[in-house]
Parts: sequence; structure tokens; C-alpha cells
Amino acid sequence: MSSQPVHQHTAPPPPPAPAAAAKLRSRIAAHAAADRWLPAFERDWGAALEESRATFDLTALHEVVREWQGRLDTAPAVEAFIAGGYEDTDSVALEDVIGARR
Repeated sequence: MSSQPVHQHTAPPPPPAPAAAAKLRSRIAAHAAADRWLPAFERDWGAALEESRATFDLTALHEVVREWQGRLDTAPAVEAFIAGGYEDTDSVALEDVIGARR
């Protein structure tokens, strides 16, 4: 019998490259939803920048970059889902899970 820790801790992801935010902004600006996404990214980035200035911690900036990279990377799958008419035949009806409302 071997002893293994109950919770294995993984190392935090490495910080984004210094120019990651600028490259990300360019990707957002080139996206079809840029008119909505660019102001949202700039709002998120501005809030994270203010937090980082106050705390001397870059974590908030790194999180904004990772979150927006994820949005851009998954956008094609989301767009295909929407274009497919929200096909979700492999899902379970909510009523089957929690019961019918009375």
C-alpha cells in the first residue's frame, strides 16, 4: 500500500507572455463580435490594472488574459452550436432531474 496525498496540488499556470494582452486585444478587434467584446475586454483590463496597481500583484491581469483567451478559443464552437439551432439532444430535461413543478 502506498501513501498518496488526498489532494494533489498542481502548479499554477505560468504567467502569460508580456505582450499577451496586446496580442489578445488585436485578436478581439479582428473578431466579428469586436463591437461588443472590445469594450468589455478594455473594461475588464482596466479594472484588473487598477487592482494590480493597488495590490502590487499581477494575478488579476493574468486572469483577464486567460479568461479572454478562453473566450476567443471557444468562440468557434459556441458559434457552431448557435448556428446548429442549439442542438442538445444528449441533455437531460430539468424536470427529469428535479421533478415537475406543481
